[in-house]
Amino acid sequence: MKKLTKIFAFVICISLLCCMFGCEFLEEKETDDTPVTVSKKDDRISVVTTIFPPYDFTREIAGELADVTMLLGPGEESHTYEPTPQDIIKIQSCDVFIYTGGESESWAEDILSSLDNKSVKVINMMQITDIVEEEIVEGMENDEDEESGDDAESGEIEYDEHVWTSIGNAQKITQTIADVLCDIDEQNSSVYTANCEKYLAELSALKNTFTRIVADGNRKTVVFGDRFPFRYFTEEFGLEYYAAFPGCAEQSEPSAGTVAFLIEKVKAENIPVVFYIEMSNGKVAETIAESTGAKTLRFHSCHNVTMEEYINHTTYIDLMNRNAEALEQALN
Repeated sequence: MKKLTKIFAFVICISLLCCMFGCEFLEEKETDDTPVTVSKKDDRISVVTTIFPPYDFTREIAGELADVTMLLGPGEESHTYEPTPQDIIKIQSCDVFIYTGGESESWAEDILSSLDNKSVKVINMMQITDIVEEEIVEGMENDEDEESGDDAESGEIEYDEHVWTSIGNAQKITQTIADVLCDIDEQNSSVYTANCEKYLAELSALKNTFTRIVADGNRKTVVFGDRFPFRYFTEEFGLEYYAAFPGCAEQSEPSAGTVAFLIEKVKAENIPVVFYIEMSNGKVAETIAESTGAKTLRFHSCHNVTMEEYINHTTYIDLMNRNAEALEQALN
């Protein structure tokens, strides 16, 4: 489930990049040991994010005042992403770097620990939000079974990384981004503050929509024939769930026992919708639906967007509003 970090490769790569590009990217102050980024495209704040949610939040707050870059390309799977030398250069030379934290982005910790540009402001989303432990619910595949012995002996706790699926957490992340932008660009702080307040109000309205849908629903259980990166979301709105895999599972083919369990759950509770997530072929959900008479709908975790969605400037709120429409069908 978790990618192995290549610490020595990063260190060597960063060292080479510093040798090759150090003169181009950094210039030392005569009176200060802190390196200064000098080769930006313009005078705007440079913000680099690993995935879509903080990329979109920053666009909403900064508008044209920041040059915002997402390392994950549109349509790419976040769990298999590995940084390129060009990505490392972007992190080295930016003003603000925003990442999730957790095991799947442990590579970021290695890069940050080796940065020459210590002036980069870093936002770790898992450190500024309320996090919960990973969970294996009844019927779910557990691809950690073979490794669980060592983890159990060490007492290591694994936390769910999908913090942005909670709208409350999205608001905390948004506020933190605004605070950092105000701190490093005081001249435009009133713009960041106003945009942040407007966006927080939009997120509150979105949260109210989900609250109404759940309150008006005929049931409180959802079924995913797929990975489940929505624990923060279901906890926020008091929903129960069943799914084929945990959120960061590498598996894509569940056992016959898992499929049979989900089929029986859908039948027993007369559940009308089986969800699948973005970047998924939806085959497991289709199998369950064919055996139960339910229909399949996509529920977007907002990890990333397709190229078409990227070109059309699809937003986090757009995706969550689509989720609201799908949830309303699933709960009624």
